[in-house]
Amino acid sequence: MHKAYGYWRAFQDKVLARVAGLLLLGCTLLALLEVGRRYTIGRSFEWQQDAVTFIMLSGVYLYFSVAQRNNAHLAVTVLPELCAVAGPRAQRAGQVLKAVALAFSMVFLALVFWWGIAEVEDAIKYESRTESLGFPMWPFLLALLLGFGFMAVTQLFQLWFAIQRLRGRPVPEYPEHAAGGH
Repeated sequence: MHKAYGYWRAFQDKVLARVAGLLLLGCTLLALLEVGRRYTIGRSFEWQQDAVTFIMLSGVYLYFSVAQRNNAHLAVTVLPELCAVAGPRAQRAGQVLKAVALAFSMVFLALVFWWGIAEVEDAIKYESRTESLGFPMWPFLLALLLGFGFMAVTQLFQLWFAIQRLRGRPVPEYPEHAAGGH
């Protein structure tokens, strides 16, 4: 499992993070180009706002799993943090609570992924388009779907390591785990 996690981390760092970064850079450059066009010649492309919005969102979606891995996301951790300072039994209860929340979240994302496949298929079948009608919707819906799927895979690894810790088994400390992550 540790070797698989190493491959997953490499995929996240070498592919997902770079693709997300390129998408964000591209839409930022497009937005700047359009601001320049609007102020120099008084015109902009009708489709530009949709492009910037949906490309930026696609980059964010694809980065979901990397943010999950690095615990760089919004998380409500008051109860586990209180348990962490309340003694050994409470610490264990906090770890169990974190594992249960992680399992729930992973199942939820897996179900959203599963049900989202039909949405992407429908967007292709019915040729759904953005508001400006400049772009088909399916690539953006696919990016969202993949983002949720990749995040569920990351949570699967995190859940595995959390269960191993609860069982008293050694778990290699990756930087994201050493920082108090899942």
